Amino acid sequence: MSDFKLVCNDIVKKYGKKEILHNIDLEIEPGKIYGLIGRNGAGKTTLLSVLSAQTPATSGNVTYSGMQVWENQEALDHICFSRELNAISAYGPNNLKVKDYFKSAEAFFPNWDKEMAKRLCIEFGLEEKKRISKLSKGMMSMVTIIIALASKADITFMDEPVAGLDVVARDQFYRELLNEYTETGRTFIVSTHIIEEAADLFEETILLKDGNILLKENTLDLLDRAFHISGKAEDVDAFIQGLPTYRMENIGRSKGATVLLNPGQELPTGFDVTVQPVSLQNLFVALCGQDAASRM
Repeated sequence: MSDFKLVCNDIVKKYGKKEILHNIDLEIEPGKIYGLIGRNGAGKTTLLSVLSAQTPATSGNVTYSGMQVWENQEALDHICFSRELNAISAYGPNNLKVKDYFKSAEAFFPNWDKEMAKRLCIEFGLEEKKRISKLSKGMMSMVTIIIALASKADITFMDEPVAGLDVVARDQFYRELLNEYTETGRTFIVSTHIIEEAADLFEETILLKDGNILLKENTLDLLDRAFHISGKAEDVDAFIQGLPTYRMENIGRSKGATVLLNPGQELPTGFDVTVQPVSLQNLFVALCGQDAASRM
C-alpha cells in the first residue's frame, strides 16, 4: 500500500446559509482502521463526502500525498467512498442490477478485485442479477460493503456499512474487514452508530460533534483516560473536583459521573468512591448526550 497521508485543512462546508462543517483540520494516516462516530446530523457523511471529493468543500482543501483531491483522478484512484444505496432514485425505482454496480466499480477503481467481489457475493448470499429496487436494506448494505472491500483502494470510507444487517451478517462483515486490513494494510474509516460491536476494530477514534472534531485519538489511549465514578453524592463531588467531568447522574443520595482525564492527569486517591472503566459507546454517550455537562 502507498505511504500516503490524507490531509484536510480548514474545511468549511455550507448548504445555503447553514454551516455543516466548521474549520475541520484532520490527518488520516496509512495502515489504520478509524472509527468515525457522532450523533445524527453531526456532519459525518458530509465530511466523508468532502474527503472523497464527492462533494466540494465551501472553503479549505483536501490533499492525498500532497495532491489536491478535488477533480484529480490520480488522487481519486486511491480513494473509495462506497455510499448507501436507495431503492428509489430521482427518476423512480432503482432498476439497475447489482452486477451493473460492480461493472461501474470495476471501471472506476483501477485495482478492482473481481474475484473477491464474486466470493463475497456467494458468502453474503447476494444475487448479482437482482435489481437494487428489489433488495432489502441489508442486501443493499452488502452491495456497498462488497464495493468497498473489492475496490482495493488505499483509503476506503464506509458510512453505516452494517445498516439493516442481522447480527450474523454484521459479524461476517467485521471478520472480512479485519482480514482485508490484516492482509493488505489498507486504511479504513468506518462511520457507525453500532459502536459497541465495532469498537475493538478501531485503532483510532474520531468523534465529530456539531460539525467539529471533538477528539481524534488512539482508542485504547482514549479509554485509558475514561472512568465512571459512583458513590455518595458528596464523595463523588469531592472526587471529581477539578477533573474534566461529563454526564452526571443523581439517584437519591448517590451520584455517578463520567470523567475523561487530560493526558498525563491522574485520578485522585483516598476517596470512598467506585471507579470503573468506560466503554467507547458509554464515553460517546457521556460526551455527546443531551445532558452532558463539562467541568474543565
